[in-house]
Amino acid sequence: MTDVSTGSARQLRDEPLTPEVLQSDLAFHGRVWDVVSDRVAYGEGEMVRQYVKHTGAVAIVALDDQDRVLLIQQYRHPIRHRDWELPAGLLDIEGEEPLLAAQRELAEEADLVAAHWEPLISSWTTPGGNDELIRIFLATGVEQASAVHDREDEEADIRLEWVPLADAIDAVLEGRMRNGILAIGLLAAARRRPKV
Repeated sequence: MTDVSTGSARQLRDEPLTPEVLQSDLAFHGRVWDVVSDRVAYGEGEMVRQYVKHTGAVAIVALDDQDRVLLIQQYRHPIRHRDWELPAGLLDIEGEEPLLAAQRELAEEADLVAAHWEPLISSWTTPGGNDELIRIFLATGVEQASAVHDREDEEADIRLEWVPLADAIDAVLEGRMRNGILAIGLLAAARRRPKV
């Protein structure tokens, strides 16, 4: 049975643990990411776990002066939906800092730049199936970029919408928008805003 602590909620935190990896094999090499199979010594025995080896990613909560958030809608093949999301992208340029990647993605996906940037929150998206860590940034002082980016495939029909932050949060809490990164980013942004 697992011990249950009754300490302060402020002391709750994820804990690193590095069991010995006895064998690690590339199970599948993909165009964007790979699938790895690890044999791990754990407890009194061993276990095998396959997971997606991910580059990591960034997302942006862009807020304007009217307390509206920029949402994008695009087709996502695994779920067969055009879901509402935050502008986001992979950390797929060698050595690129997450903040620079976020600035690049906002320009590439929405043709926007922002005067003010700050880290908002980070999250492992699906820790039972991949090692992706997404860093979400808050961007304010948003304006049109000087250049317009060419887009292809599902990005060619991205829909942009500025939505009141409260309305976007309502849509998440009512189950009308189900993107996890969107939910985390919106709720963190609402919590970060100064109380009026």
